[in-house]
Amino acid sequence: MQDVVLALLVKEPSHGYDLRRRLAAALGPLGGTLNAGQIYVTLTRLEKAGLVVREREETPVRGPRRKVYALTAAGRERVAAWLAESPGPGAEVTAVHLKLVAAAESGLADPLALVDARRRELLRSLAEAQRAALAHDTDSEAGLLLEGIALRLQADLRWLEACRRTWSARTPRGRGGGDG
Repeated sequence: MQDVVLALLVKEPSHGYDLRRRLAAALGPLGGTLNAGQIYVTLTRLEKAGLVVREREETPVRGPRRKVYALTAAGRERVAAWLAESPGPGAEVTAVHLKLVAAAESGLADPLALVDARRRELLRSLAEAQRAALAHDTDSEAGLLLEGIALRLQADLRWLEACRRTWSARTPRGRGGGDG
């Protein structure tokens, strides 16, 4: 969650309630359990690590004053490094989705390029699983496990195609990834 929060601060400083709103919007129904307290705990940790600074307190029209946080140079470097790293073949869909949202929000990476890189990674993993499955009896326990792995990878690949369609529609012409 720390890296996503940092990415949401790339374009402009923000307060925890706004970050929570943006994260909840990105997660849809899965974001309902996210509370502002979690965000502020994360921001406090990021501040102690030197990745964000408390910039000023915003005085809202109504309600309490809100702490506004801004990204430091070290925080920006961490976001860029996080966006450049692979989430790994076993990463959950939510983690990959948040990385795509963070890439688009921050402007530090192209979501389509991330989709293409993830697709290549999953295709390699699927080929490995299929090769391993050929070496086992399909009725064996190992064969059943390998079939489950292959099916999961195929489902993730289908989801990435949906991601590609969605992010392609959002990406201005002239930008974007290749056919990968």
